[in-house]
This record gives sequence, C-alpha cells and structure tokens, in this order.
Amino acid sequence: MAEREKYDGGPVAALRRIAFLLERAREDTYKVKAFRGAAATILPMSDAELAGAVEGGTLTDLPGIGASSGKVIADAVRGILPERLAQLERDHAGPLTAGGSGLRAQLRGDLHSHSDWSDGGSPIEEMAFTAIELGHDYLVLTDHSPRLTIAHGLSAERLTRQLGVVEAVNEHLGGSGFTLLKGIEVDILDDGGLDQTDQLLAQLDLRVASVHSKLKMDAPAMTRRMIGAIRNPRMNVLGHCTGRLVTGGRGTRAQSQFDARAVFEACAEHDVAVEINSRPERRDPPTKLLELARDLGCLFSIDSDAHAPGQLDFLVYGAERAEAAGIDPDRIVNTWPKERLLDWAAK
Repeated sequence: MAEREKYDGGPVAALRRIAFLLERAREDTYKVKAFRGAAATILPMSDAELAGAVEGGTLTDLPGIGASSGKVIADAVRGILPERLAQLERDHAGPLTAGGSGLRAQLRGDLHSHSDWSDGGSPIEEMAFTAIELGHDYLVLTDHSPRLTIAHGLSAERLTRQLGVVEAVNEHLGGSGFTLLKGIEVDILDDGGLDQTDQLLAQLDLRVASVHSKLKMDAPAMTRRMIGAIRNPRMNVLGHCTGRLVTGGRGTRAQSQFDARAVFEACAEHDVAVEINSRPERRDPPTKLLELARDLGCLFSIDSDAHAPGQLDFLVYGAERAEAAGIDPDRIVNTWPKERLLDWAAK
C-alpha cells in the first residue's frame, strides 16, 4: 500500500477547508453543515481529549460527528492527509474562471455578504475569518431587512444587537489589518422607500438596496420604485438590479422590466454603485445592461452575495465580467482602500 501523504494542518483546519471547498463548488448545504458542525464540536477540545477519542474509537459518540467527518478528524490527528480533503483539493481548488484574475487581485473587499443571522449558513465570525484567509481588507456584513421574512430578515432590535457583535468581532481581530463593516441588504419597498429606520441606516458603514418582491411589476412602476430608492441619500449600492436567475437549484427567473437608462442615469447622478453580482446563478446585470451602465458613467461594486464562507471566493466571476466589459478598476468601489470607501459611503 502506498504511503499516505503527511498533513500538519490539524483537524479543525481540515474540516473547515473541506466545507469551504464544498461551498465553493456549490454542493448541497447539508454536506457542508456536517463538516462545519464537526469543526464546532471539536474546537473546544484539547489535543489530548481529541487524541483519546480517536484512539478509543469514540469520536462518533460526540454530537455532530458522523462516519465521514470522524474519518477526517482521525486522519488529521494522526498527521495523515484526509482522503476527502485530498479529493476536494484535486477537484475544486483550481481556478473558477478563465479570466478576471488580474482585476480580482485589485479587489480589496466585498460589500455584500450574509450570515446565519438571516439566510446565510455560517456565523459572522466564520465569514470574517474566511474573508481574512482570502486576503480581504474588509467585508461588509449585509444581512436582510425585516420585510424579507422568508430570509429571516433583521428587525430593528436584531440589527441593533448585530452591530454590537460586529464591534466585538473587530475588537477580537484588532491588529489583523482586516475590518468587518456594518451593513445591510435593505429591501426596496413598493413605493421606493427603504425597509429600515433612517436612524439605523445612519449607523451603518454601507447599505446595499435590492428589490426582492413583486419582481413582475410593470416597467414604469418598477422604474419609479428603483429611482425612488436611488435618490435616498442613505443608499450606496443597487443590488442585483434585474433579480434574474439564469441557473441553479432555485430554477430560472426572467429579469424584471424597467427603464434601465433612467435607472442608471439616476445611479450616476446620485453616486450609487451598480452591483455586479458574482453569484453564477444571477450574472446580474445582464451584459447589455452592464455595458449601458458603463457607458452612462456609473460606479460599480463587484460583490459575492455570499451566503456561506466558500462563496466569498465567487468574486472572480464578477471580476471576469467587469474585465471583459472594459470597466476601469477605479470605477469599482471595492478596489478602493477602506478609508476612501467609507468616505464615499457616508457622503
């Protein structure tokens, strides 16, 4: 039998890396949760306790550890590269795109991400740690607003509590060079209003505003709705502007209809960035609208819209599209240093 490759990363790192690669490959959520749950179980255990469970054959007696995650832990504890990890590295660790790597390297952060406070799959801290590992200077946490109940949107009270958690995470990460920024993906209401109090919106570092309901609204009404939100001085980024879905487990969805020229002219006038949503199932805005926004002088934000840590790596999909459209990197706000970004967002 061939000698197994050595591994010195530790069992928690092995489990986190497996989960990351599964998320990056858009595998089923239940598979990911098994590995992240196992990592959470063993994180507080000492090396001696964990080694004892491995040698005693009692690993799977621990909550959240099954046969598959148990084998990964046992191999890692023994200093052997787990086969599941090795296979995922071979299958899913390579480049996601043929292009975009040059622009991706210029992105300093990500302005659109979700945690398990709304419809994301992982705690805030795990999203932050993964952003650091990917080389981000900053990540904006943008969980949903109250109206989106299906996504467990944050009430004013819950958002207030979350702001305290963000401050605690930043205090813990002090000196790392990374900042978790306070944000929201706020629903654009039917009348163009924003789905959160102005007092709370004012406490945030950055605000993404998106349409999530009545996506088949007639074009004139949708145009009025979107421009109403864009004129709000609290709004910074217009999220996934057409709401379309082109592939994926949720099926497909046609794009919303609106006067794109009028909407993008309003974005340019009011200094609102048009999001290039990097999720493969969205590719929003469509190429013709992306080029129109480019020609009208809009700013842009290339965002992952990540709902899991591994999806933070999706930025390269948006970078590839922006690069193909010939968009000047200085018009992409998340190529900017944190201080310039925050000055722009505060306007």
